[in-house]
Amino acid sequence: MEVEIRHLRAFTAVARCRSFSRAAQELLITQPALSRTVAQLEAALGVRLLERTSRRVEPTDAGKEFLQQAEQVLASFDHALTTARQRAILRLGFSWLLPAPWAQRTIKSFEETTGASVTLSRTDDPLQALHERTVDIAVVRGDAASPQPLRTVWLYDETRFAVCARESPLADRDHLDWGEVRHWRLVVNSVSGTTGPWSWPEESRPEDIVETSNYDEWVETVAANRGIGIVPETARHRSPHPALRFIALTNAPPVPVRLVYLPDGPRILIRRFVDASLEAAGS
Repeated sequence: MEVEIRHLRAFTAVARCRSFSRAAQELLITQPALSRTVAQLEAALGVRLLERTSRRVEPTDAGKEFLQQAEQVLASFDHALTTARQRAILRLGFSWLLPAPWAQRTIKSFEETTGASVTLSRTDDPLQALHERTVDIAVVRGDAASPQPLRTVWLYDETRFAVCARESPLADRDHLDWGEVRHWRLVVNSVSGTTGPWSWPEESRPEDIVETSNYDEWVETVAANRGIGIVPETARHRSPHPALRFIALTNAPPVPVRLVYLPDGPRILIRRFVDASLEAAGS
């Protein structure tokens, strides 16, 4: 049997704690599993490293000598991991306006706990960017199903708001009902938008549609009073455009905010980013 890093970590923890139970708690494994791992190491080396009694555990003379060497090996190994992780980069794709403060909290937590860095990549089509391998994970809004083999993690839902030009007849309204939208010309971001004719049952869909291909075109088209738009609440907080007016939208379904990634991407970094994302979403 080959000696692995897990064997060294198990032995050094027991030798340092002088207890299998305390070492198991430190390593977050069961005591029987820890005992087996140390026994495997002793069998592989052909020497007893620990003296076990009913009251405590003590390193043998060979164990004391091996402990010094093992700790040096682990220190060098951990230093190499830290150095490598500081060079690791996770590419986060998004189409427009990352949710705040979720994005800032997630990125800070991820970078502090992993030592890796997050680079931000604005793209009109995050799903296509994933397939082209130009991003590793993407923030996607909307409830459209992600095609296989993409994986999806739901984070939270955003409230929808209506938006119109200040010159629009709608600008004086304090609210608009979801069912009324069909009576207005609707400006749609057909590439990365969260609302379009597909958002209603076929019999109640808006029929007068103006299509745009990205968020900037959508904003300027609505500001020019070519129609109204529907956006998640993030846009209301983050859009400084002086020609726009945001209006409460009643009875509207929320907009899911999701993370999407390929299963064969950098799995450890993705898993840690997902963990940080879910923690930030729940805070």
